[in-house]
Amino acid sequence: MSRKNETIQKSSLWEDSWKQLRKNRAAIAGLIILIILIIASAAAPLLTPYSFEQQDLALGASPPSASHWLGTDVLGRDLFTRLLYGGRTSFLVGICATVVSLLIGVPYGAISGYVGGRTDSIMMRIVDILYTMPFTILVIILMVVFGRNILLMFAAIGAIQWLVMARIIRGQVLALRKQAFVEAAVAIGASHRRIIFKHIIPNVLGIIIVYTTLTIPRVMLMETFLSFLGLGIQPPMSSWGLLIRDGASVMESYPWLLISPAIVFSLTLFSMNFLGDGLRDALDPRFSKGKS
Repeated sequence: MSRKNETIQKSSLWEDSWKQLRKNRAAIAGLIILIILIIASAAAPLLTPYSFEQQDLALGASPPSASHWLGTDVLGRDLFTRLLYGGRTSFLVGICATVVSLLIGVPYGAISGYVGGRTDSIMMRIVDILYTMPFTILVIILMVVFGRNILLMFAAIGAIQWLVMARIIRGQVLALRKQAFVEAAVAIGASHRRIIFKHIIPNVLGIIIVYTTLTIPRVMLMETFLSFLGLGIQPPMSSWGLLIRDGASVMESYPWLLISPAIVFSLTLFSMNFLGDGLRDALDPRFSKGKS
């Protein structure tokens, strides 16, 4: 009976959060824009007759026209096509690297905060040491050792982002481990593993969801930074970061090569941040009360 009541309570909590989120117009607008961009990127072969690597050297860089809605680059490749396929890569990098950070950072931070004491101190000192390592140098070393690979980019970016996630989750767990529901679980003989993964982590799920929406754009910005350094996605593959780098190098002669990817990328970042703010308002009752 208690399990049924708990399920109803959780369902009511998520329903209330959704109602609260729907009141935030900026968050809903961001969510709609993200859905449109993701669907368009996934359906790229259906939306354009060109291949992302198809060249027309005779055409060269040409402004937007009926045949090429956003124009072509210096190699005669359709920019609209490369923008759609670039969205695939950028979203993939953002989501996969964020998943890596979640899989490592959430359990690590939860265990550190729950156990406490010397174990917590040692685990956090490890995080501090890793956090001081220069990210760019780490990526360069990994690429020299293992070669350039998109999977390597997921691992490299995720290896940095999980450190922030671990710190955030640890702080939340420190506040929760003395709560009555945790002490009750200890009293009935529940294992530490069950307490952490069945009781504590579900109670910080709202924080995890909010931080995830804020981590994805941060990861996409990292990919853009790496592309500017020549360490990111390599041609003929396309990403928004790579398109922005290529457009910036010829912006005085062919401004449309920078304007389109910059607008789409900025729109994506704004949408994710608006959605993250909306989710924070909806999932954190204390913040909502504070605003009201």
